Amino acid sequence: MNSLRVCRVLGNGVYSSEVVVRCFGTSNTCHDNHKCKVLVVGGGAGGCAVAAKLSSKLGEGKVTILEPADKHYYQPMFTLIGGGIKTLKDSYRPMSKVLPTLAKWVQDSAAKFEPENNTVYTAKGDKIEYDFLLVATGLQLNYNKIPGLVEALSIPKGKVCSNYSPKYVDRTYQALQAFKSGNAIFTYPNSPVKCPGAPQKILYIGEHYLRKSKKRQNANVIYNSSLPVIFGVKHYADQLWKIVKQRDIKVNLRTNLIEVIPDKNQAVFQNLDKPEEKFTTDYELLHVTPPMSAPDALAAATNLVTEAGFVDVNKDTLQHVKFSNVFAIGDCSASPNSKTAASVAAQSQVVYKNMIAVMNGVKPIRVFDGYASCPLVTGYNTCIMAEFDYNLTPLETFPLDQSKERRSMFYMKKDLMPPLYWHLLLNGLWNGPGFARKMMHLNFK
Repeated sequence: MNSLRVCRVLGNGVYSSEVVVRCFGTSNTCHDNHKCKVLVVGGGAGGCAVAAKLSSKLGEGKVTILEPADKHYYQPMFTLIGGGIKTLKDSYRPMSKVLPTLAKWVQDSAAKFEPENNTVYTAKGDKIEYDFLLVATGLQLNYNKIPGLVEALSIPKGKVCSNYSPKYVDRTYQALQAFKSGNAIFTYPNSPVKCPGAPQKILYIGEHYLRKSKKRQNANVIYNSSLPVIFGVKHYADQLWKIVKQRDIKVNLRTNLIEVIPDKNQAVFQNLDKPEEKFTTDYELLHVTPPMSAPDALAAATNLVTEAGFVDVNKDTLQHVKFSNVFAIGDCSASPNSKTAASVAAQSQVVYKNMIAVMNGVKPIRVFDGYASCPLVTGYNTCIMAEFDYNLTPLETFPLDQSKERRSMFYMKKDLMPPLYWHLLLNGLWNGPGFARKMMHLNFK
């Protein structure tokens, strides 16, 4: 990678379209001051989608994207990687290939937000001034919040695994293959998580794998979840309870993983309804969904976020409640929708239209209905396609009961959604299935 870093002096009022911001060097001896029309913090699904829309509308160099990673991962694929259905190589593209070409990329992360000064400072010391800000940082994985977990995940070919990070996702299928007999435990943490259905998806795939490999009779499959329900939408939860009963999967609600003891292959859990009650369980396989939070730098911006650390936006317009030139999209937003890539797709057009409105001095009127989709993969060839809104009311695209396990939905998840993500969503061309839903239900509702 080229170590040259180019710095160019700007006159007052000149946007960063005239600054070379694709900085590939590691030296921090030169700090840039960037100015831009729109700053997008985060190059994930939401950042890419809205940046593509805005840069196409506003023109070259008006949008700057602040993103440190050199790879962009299609994270919904991690569940399939954990089950051996896809590979890690299938799940990513170079970041330089997915960011919109009309935007400028500063390859760095946000270290400090100053919305009162329309400024973000980067980890390398650069200063970025903006007219409008879109926060799209996603969530932070806090593996270190569970004592013993990082140590357990560092053991080669160990029994502890986690689908949520590209660093660990390959361990899941290895652990399934190595499993012989005993407890196979899957967890859901006491925190917000990206794709709340994913901890269950690997549970069902893992159980199906054990059946296929003739190990199921020797396995005690357990799902320990911090939640009070198996799934937040009753329409789908009723079906999931039938599935766990049919497959003899033990579900313990309000049960939170608080420690891993790797040298003994033991996990410590706490009863969240009676915090004084703790118990230790042996494991032969332990899949951990780590606690998650807003990134530390974002959570520290107290005038920008809620007490929980998420960007304090109006849930309908996704505009900040205090700073009218600030918007948020995706997992870092405090909007009370399920944190999924499908939500990002539906939010992207709302955010784009409302940002353009504010730029034109008009009150934003586009409304996000809280749409979320969670393809609940229930094995190697079946899936429940859950879709719902803010009120946890089903908002299904197809004119059929989507609470049923279907092969068609599995192959949609496996084969159709990845290219839709790469070629349409990231390019600002996919705003969710709202239009298709209206067409398909024309004669049914």
